[in-house]
Amino acid sequence: MNTKPRHLFLLSFLALAACASQEDLVVVREDVQKVKSQTAGSYSDIQQLRDEVARLQGQVNEMTHINADKFRRLGVEDSLLVHKVDELDSRLQKIEQYLAVGTVVTSAPPQIQTVKPPEAPNKPAPAPLIDSALFRDGVDKLSGKKYTAARESFTTLLQKYPKSELVPNAQFNIGESYFSEKSYEKAILEYQVVIEKYPKSSKRSAALYKQAVAFEMIGDEENARTRYRDIVKLYPKSSEAALASKKLK
Repeated sequence: MNTKPRHLFLLSFLALAACASQEDLVVVREDVQKVKSQTAGSYSDIQQLRDEVARLQGQVNEMTHINADKFRRLGVEDSLLVHKVDELDSRLQKIEQYLAVGTVVTSAPPQIQTVKPPEAPNKPAPAPLIDSALFRDGVDKLSGKKYTAARESFTTLLQKYPKSELVPNAQFNIGESYFSEKSYEKAILEYQVVIEKYPKSSKRSAALYKQAVAFEMIGDEENARTRYRDIVKLYPKSSEAALASKKLK
């Protein structure tokens, strides 16, 4: 039997099989390379996201530190301002008393004849101011937990009737609305307006106390204790002073 053709056939078959295997190997290598490229790209994207999150976290930490520092300075500076305002008010009262007692009348004032103007015709009584209506509206909304609407009423009162006797109370209630919403930083600032701008207001001791509680709620124990001490010193007979004394203990 002639075996030569058979050997040639086998050699041809093996050569074709080797070529096919080489082609498959190239295809597999290309697929592996694509997978590696995709994996590298995904890893790069993930790393960029991690870097961005780390950067944002750093900014948040920095802002938190800055805000805490500002509130700490606010407590110290405002405490000094409170004492200065009260000292000036006390000195002003002493001067007024001295002038009232020390004034001596040396001669009677000259008699001046005045001519009464003709009486004006009766006019209808002027319409009552609506500052009280605005205040009641704000209080009702505050009681109903409509905090934004309540602030709008109180703010309108402040803008239209800046000389109204209700202005200090309206300002205090704006702070109360933020406090009820647990926006303690905003409440602190609104209470501060009452403390600085209306030193003779009956709401000043309450503003000091609620500001101290707000400081306590945000974890600023130092400013909270400073405010509690201010209340006890400036308003020792007030109900807020009794509460502040318990806090200091």
